[in-house]
Amino acid sequence: MRKSSYLAAGVGVALLLSACASTATDSSSSSAAGSAAASDAASTAASAAASGASEAASTETVDLRWRTRPDNQAEADLYKGISDEITASGIGLNLTYEAGNSEGSPYQDKLKTELSAGTAPDVFWIPGTDVADFAKAGLILNAAPQAAASGFSAADFYAGPMDQLQVDPATGMKADGFVWGVPRDVSTFALYLNLDLIDQAGAEDPRELAKNGEWTWDKFAEVSKQIADKVPSAKGFGANSWWANWGYFVNSGGGSFFNEDRTACNLDSPESIAGLEFYQGLYASGAGVPFGEDAEPPFKAGTLGMFINGRWATPGAREITGFNWDVAPLPTGPAPGKDWLFWGAYVVNAKTANPDAAWKLVEALTSTDVQNKISSLGANIPSRVDQAAIDSFLTYTPPANNQAFVDGIQNDPVAEGPLWNGNWPAFDKASGDEVTALMTGKITIDEFQKTICKATAGAFE
Repeated sequence: MRKSSYLAAGVGVALLLSACASTATDSSSSSAAGSAAASDAASTAASAAASGASEAASTETVDLRWRTRPDNQAEADLYKGISDEITASGIGLNLTYEAGNSEGSPYQDKLKTELSAGTAPDVFWIPGTDVADFAKAGLILNAAPQAAASGFSAADFYAGPMDQLQVDPATGMKADGFVWGVPRDVSTFALYLNLDLIDQAGAEDPRELAKNGEWTWDKFAEVSKQIADKVPSAKGFGANSWWANWGYFVNSGGGSFFNEDRTACNLDSPESIAGLEFYQGLYASGAGVPFGEDAEPPFKAGTLGMFINGRWATPGAREITGFNWDVAPLPTGPAPGKDWLFWGAYVVNAKTANPDAAWKLVEALTSTDVQNKISSLGANIPSRVDQAAIDSFLTYTPPANNQAFVDGIQNDPVAEGPLWNGNWPAFDKASGDEVTALMTGKITIDEFQKTICKATAGAFE
C-alpha cells in the first residue's frame, strides 16, 4: 500500500512537470493558454495530493490486541513472533499479543467477563462449539461487510467449520450476510501408540490393521486387553472424560448428540446407545485408565499402550524419549469414518473501535503462510483446503504417520459444531454428568437411555 501512495504522488509530479515544460517551451502561446495550463497543472497536483492523503489515511497504523489459548510456552512464543512479524510487515497494524492462560471453559468465561466490562481484545480465538453462544449474546462481530469488501472466499476453508460461521442466529441455518469469523485450524483425533508396549504384549500393530481395513472396535478392545493383561503395571488405552472422547463412539456407532436439525437430544437412539455401551465395556474390562483420570501423564510415562487425543497432543509427545511412538486412526465402528473435525475460529470483538483493521488481522492470521508456521510446531492442521497445505503438514514429523490425521479429516468426519438452537454449555454439562455416572457404574445403560434426553432437555428451552 505504501507503493501505491508513492505511485500516485509520482504521477501527479510528472503531470505537473510536463505541464510546466510545455508552457516554458512554447513562447508563441497566449497568456490565456498559459493560464489554462497552469490551472490544469494545479488541479492535477491538488488531485494527486488528495489521493496521497487518502492513501496515507488508509494505511494509518491502528493499535490492536489479540488473544489465543496456546497449549505450551513454545506455542505462545510462536504466536508472539507471528504477531511481531505482522506488525513489521507494514500493513498498518500495531499488534499486542496476549496468551490466554486458562484451559477449557474458564478461558471462554474470562473472555465473556472482559467483553462485558469492555476490556476484551479486539480479536480472539474461541472453540467452534462456542461460536453460537458468543454470537447470540452479541459479543462478536458479524464481519460480513468487511469480508465482502476484502474479497474473502469461504470456499478456501473446510466447509464443516466455515458453514457454522455463516449461520443466521434467528434461524439456526446457514445464510448470506453472516460471517462470524474464520477457522484458525482444524484437528482430528488419533490414537497415540506406545509401540514398545504393543510389541511387548505380542499384540497386532494398529497401523497395519488400519492399512488392511481391519482396525475395528473389536480389534481395539482386543489389543487393549492384551496390553493390560500381559504387561505388568500397564493399561491398554486411555482417554480423558470430556465430550469428544465418548462422543466419538456415539458417532462411530451411527448415533449423534442431536437430531438432524439440532433442536433436540439424540443420545437415547439405539445407535448412540450402542456406541456408549461399547465404550462402557472397555472400562468395565479393566483395560483402561479409570474414567475421569488424565490419561496423558501415564502415556508419556510409558505405562499406557494407546491414548486417544487430538493433534494438539503432538508437541507433548515429541518430548518423549523413553519409548517408540507413532499414531494410528481411531478404530472403525458400525458407521465408517466419523472422527471429529475439531476447529476454533478467530473472531472480532463486537465492540472493537476498529472493525476493518480487526478483520484485516483475522485474514492475516489465517493466511497460508501463518497457518503453515503454526502447523510446523505440530499442534494444528491448516484449516485451508488446498493440497499444498496438506502436503506441508505431512512433512511435520514426528509422528511418522501424519496421514492418520489427514485421513480423519477426509473420511466423513463430524464437525465440532455450535448449538445455534440451544445452549451448548448447558448440554455439555448435563450430558457429561450422565455419561460420568454411566462410565463409573452409578447407573446402567438402560437407565441412561431412559433419562439422558430428559436430563439435557433444558439446553433446548
